[in-house]
Amino acid sequence: MPTTLTVSQHETPAAFVGDDARWAAICARDAAAEGCFWFAVTTTGVYCRPTCRSRLPRRENVRFFDAPAAAEAAGFRPCKRCQPQQAQPAIVTEHNAVVAQACGLLRDADEALSLATLAAAVGMSPYHFQRIFKAHTGVSPKQYALMVRRQRAAALLQTPDSVTTAIYAAGYASSGHFYSESNAAIGMTPTAFRRGATGETIRFGVAACYLGWVLVAATARGLCAIDLGDDPDALEAGLRTRFPHAQLAHDPDFGDWVQQVVDFLDAPAKGLSLPLDIQGTAFQRRVWAALREIPAGSTVSYSQVAERIGAPAAVRAVAGACAANKLAVAIPCHRVVRQNGDLSGYRWGVARKRQLLARETSAD
Repeated sequence: MPTTLTVSQHETPAAFVGDDARWAAICARDAAAEGCFWFAVTTTGVYCRPTCRSRLPRRENVRFFDAPAAAEAAGFRPCKRCQPQQAQPAIVTEHNAVVAQACGLLRDADEALSLATLAAAVGMSPYHFQRIFKAHTGVSPKQYALMVRRQRAAALLQTPDSVTTAIYAAGYASSGHFYSESNAAIGMTPTAFRRGATGETIRFGVAACYLGWVLVAATARGLCAIDLGDDPDALEAGLRTRFPHAQLAHDPDFGDWVQQVVDFLDAPAKGLSLPLDIQGTAFQRRVWAALREIPAGSTVSYSQVAERIGAPAAVRAVAGACAANKLAVAIPCHRVVRQNGDLSGYRWGVARKRQLLARETSAD
């Protein structure tokens, strides 16, 4: 039976002094808060670590404690999921480093690396390595390598070299292999991609919203753009620039999708049930997946996002991925702020970022 952790008296870091700072750390599941405080939920009678992956409680039901013993003395029992009464194992830090090393090897490799080769490189058994890698990144090493290869292909198809040269340079063993998955890789055939989406049909619509105007566009696979602006004509012109050779269609039946997006902008916490056609590099997809886990009304820093995806040194790259997002609010890059809490740049303007955050906060 696990024993309750005895915590010595320590000085809480300034970043986690005060209930507001602690609540922000819980919302962000900030790993830096581990060991600095614990929180309990009055409606469940359970206390947790700041990084517990359980559902986020309501703020009014949360109490903070400086030690597990204090929470238990107040009548709360330890969470079975995060086991807050036990010391955070040092192995967690080691696993972060292992995953970062493996990701680097996969990005730099000129050819496919087997699971056994990767595991040996980081000093783990294949089974253990695969389990750790997927827990940190959300995908297997093979799936991650595939995303890297697709990223290379998309970049190389923008060069003057032939399509065939680009496919082999990206690491594909045959052109047939790439063509068989080109929709997943770049959203269309290689030739259409190079020609600016020739032959692609994109439905779109523009509507007024509290943020000004919103343009909503979709391919056959799902939403490919949610764009905000002050001028509906400029928004449409921007879409045509992005897809210069696609067939853009005003479809009367698409109005329902546009209205669903407008309603979603009004109340992001309710979610959006429409499919998304997310096109980006492997790294961007990892960042965007992490952003979609941030609950409405909460914010995290760029460095916290980098930590969550297992790439703590990639803060600038995370900022770049946020800037490259073309699906406003559906991929909530507006919930990422500077380390000190200040608002940073936003593709659709800092003023809109402030409006979005204010509305989400007031809706809590």
